[in-house]
Amino acid sequence: MPKMKTDKGAAKRVKVTGSGKLMRRKQNLNHILEKKSSARKRRLHGETEISTQQDKNIRKMLGI
Repeated sequence: MPKMKTDKGAAKRVKVTGSGKLMRRKQNLNHILEKKSSARKRRLHGETEISTQQDKNIRKMLGI
């Protein structure tokens, strides 16, 4: 049986915390920032936990 391969696209976008949670960047903070309010851009800073619906599929992509 061949080895399972990690989905490199997913691996670059998702980080696994020490407790095993999956963290990702929030969307909408890459371009066309001029029209977005400062408050909205601040809310988009940082990372957020991946939803439980996507968790199983992403773990499979990462080989966890």
